[in-house]
Amino acid sequence: MTTSDYAVLAEGLRKRYRDNHALDGLDLAVPYGMVYGLLGPNGAGKTTAVRILSTLITWDSGRAEVAGHDVARSPRQVRHRIGLTGQHTAVDDKISARHNLVLFGRLFHISTAAARKRADELLEQFSLTDVADTSPKKFSGGMRRRLDLASSMILAPRVLFLDEPTTGLDPAGRREVWQAVQHLAAGGTTVLLTTHYLDEADKLCDRIGVIDHGRNVVDDTPDGLKRRIGKERLEIVAAEPEDLPVITGLAECAATDSSDVVVDDTELSVNVPVADGARVLTEIASDLRSKGVAVADLGIRRPTLDEAFLQLTGHTTTQSGDNEEVSV
Repeated sequence: MTTSDYAVLAEGLRKRYRDNHALDGLDLAVPYGMVYGLLGPNGAGKTTAVRILSTLITWDSGRAEVAGHDVARSPRQVRHRIGLTGQHTAVDDKISARHNLVLFGRLFHISTAAARKRADELLEQFSLTDVADTSPKKFSGGMRRRLDLASSMILAPRVLFLDEPTTGLDPAGRREVWQAVQHLAAGGTTVLLTTHYLDEADKLCDRIGVIDHGRNVVDDTPDGLKRRIGKERLEIVAAEPEDLPVITGLAECAATDSSDVVVDDTELSVNVPVADGARVLTEIASDLRSKGVAVADLGIRRPTLDEAFLQLTGHTTTQSGDNEEVSV
């Protein structure tokens, strides 16, 4: 690939706030049309990276391109091609949802007629037409966030930066935002998403970059990250204590590593690593039926993104290493 194949490209980005290295040689390469997740614990440098790439702050060394333009040399060209939604909504509660979008359009020097037309398009795109003339102060958290996303799409940007867009939302609000992001991605917008919600990254992202202390840890697909910590595991829970030895014997035969068989006499469970989980599950179920053994539970347990993240970084996304990056 050439640099023009990437919607976002960063090489060796460094940014220091006094004694805090917010970024320490960060590399990113995000192809067009992708939802890319930037994960890391608090203080990892996620917000600093977004602020640099969206031209809000400068950096100490390294280089960055967004939508084919050098961020340092052509910041105005970059701004014309991006949208940005920060951690806090930017809508005005004193005017209606439609007027908010028209106002943003006028701030981008769009004519009044064009701004009104674009506002109507976005209200429909984000399923807000029914509340177009309502003040955002009456909206749910998810609706306010969707309006905020709509405002960042006024210029139909090629690249959209979302900095922890669902922080503070309830589950229903998060789902609303997820649907909006998926709709944008389906329309061809490249999305760079920072989040500390691992289920969010798993749901939305085509690829994930894990960073810690301002440095790259790994770049992979969500499934690829999970595979890094091990294979699928078969878990069987016996219905009766006397059946546990039989179940254990069957599970050991199916295990890829007989030394990694976990038997819990209290929970009446057996957990073993397996390959080709679907096939093993079918065969074990058939063997159990033929032996007349009833089970309370039977399933394949796959590694979670939470487990992968913990193994890669040594801590959870909500644990802080250094201080959170400073706002400037």
